[in-house]
Amino acid sequence: MRRRSLAVLASVPLLFAAACGSGGGAGTASGTASSSPAGAAPALKVTGAANAKPTVAFPAKVVETSSYQVITPGTVGAAAKDGGSVVANFTVYTWDGKENKLAGSTYDEGGPQLIMMNEQVPAILRKGFAETKGGGRFLSVVGKDALPAEQQAQAPAGQSQVFVVDVVGVPEGKAAQGKASDPGVKGVEVENPGGDAAPKLTTKTKEKAPKELVVKTVIKGTGPEVKSGQSILVQYAGKIWGSDLEFDSSWARGAEPIMFQIGTGKVIKGWDQGLVGVPVGSRVLLSIPPDLGYGKQGSGDKIKGTDTLVFLVDVVAAY
Repeated sequence: MRRRSLAVLASVPLLFAAACGSGGGAGTASGTASSSPAGAAPALKVTGAANAKPTVAFPAKVVETSSYQVITPGTVGAAAKDGGSVVANFTVYTWDGKENKLAGSTYDEGGPQLIMMNEQVPAILRKGFAETKGGGRFLSVVGKDALPAEQQAQAPAGQSQVFVVDVVGVPEGKAAQGKASDPGVKGVEVENPGGDAAPKLTTKTKEKAPKELVVKTVIKGTGPEVKSGQSILVQYAGKIWGSDLEFDSSWARGAEPIMFQIGTGKVIKGWDQGLVGVPVGSRVLLSIPPDLGYGKQGSGDKIKGTDTLVFLVDVVAAY
């Protein structure tokens, strides 16, 4: 897979957003939701092991009224709350009574996604999340009644979206916690205010950039080491060596962590090589030479092919 910029990886999962629409707040038909055996959702039969891509058997008649059913409540941690976030795998079908096509699945995309529990997620799905802890699974039919009134007329008739959601867990905290140390890289300074506050990275220097990948621990986490193939949740800031130009930062975008698979070529080589083996809960400084970054072509209008990239990365969680 082509290496993508971290800004792209930080966006809301397109599949989830497209299948959901933008409803779920005032004006939706959340009152029609059902979690009882008499509701619409139990008419669908879901098979397959937890934390694996499910299979759904569809009745011939499409149900266009939104509903949900908790299949397995889960036992790990707490359930997601409105305004927070949740890590989940989801598989989406378009239920039309004919082809019932698979619209997409995170199991085919390489790992779970971080979902912000805001009004972009329809209320019927938020109800399922609110009753399902880590390790659990719920099913939801998202009909056009889950959309705002102004969008319902545009929704195709005779079909609904069907979500099978496997909840992985609810992230705790937004930053690395613990005693910070100087990374000891000449030309780079790091300020660590503590708590969930954003650290400050400074790369304005006349020092020559290292020619090799440099990985230095600022805060050593106490969690398990990150393994290749895992999906990791991180906060980060990225600057260009020598100029102090910040080209990307999760901290600057509301301090919301992002999630991506590590060690499999989904991100630049410097991240794949530098973050595998790092204990969860760590803050790490990475100095990445061009050949392990975006190569001779650079990226966008800020990163040239000769730039050394400096990242300060908090590994918040790994799944």
